[in-house]
Amino acid sequence: MPKKLATTKKHPPAPPPPSTGVSPAVLDRLWQVVLDRRDADPAVSHSARLLSRGVPKVAQKFGEEAVECLIEAVAGNHTALIAESADVLYHLIVLWVSLDVHPSEIWAELERREGVSGIAEKAARKVLAQGTLTRKIP
Repeated sequence: MPKKLATTKKHPPAPPPPSTGVSPAVLDRLWQVVLDRRDADPAVSHSARLLSRGVPKVAQKFGEEAVECLIEAVAGNHTALIAESADVLYHLIVLWVSLDVHPSEIWAELERREGVSGIAEKAARKVLAQGTLTRKIP
């Protein structure tokens, strides 16, 4: 009897993005808005309120939003996933601002990784970092 060949699951191609003229540059603009509101009155600015609470609270809020995003992804709720993804990106930017991270640092790291196998890149991080890049929360 012939062996059955393993098949890989085929995914349809991703749909093209809507032609609204929107670009990822919106993330740079959002970072600037959050940066500008760093010293604003927390009573009138949500970003200022988040930043005034300190890095642990900003990180906690980012984590909560990430979990909500995951829940919608697993549920297959496309519309809610888009909304939650926007929340995740906003809260990530607030976290960057709270830690003085400029988006260009992230873009440079992504560019450095471009064209490198994810498996190879992750293995190289383990060898180079030995715990210095990312630590598990105790």
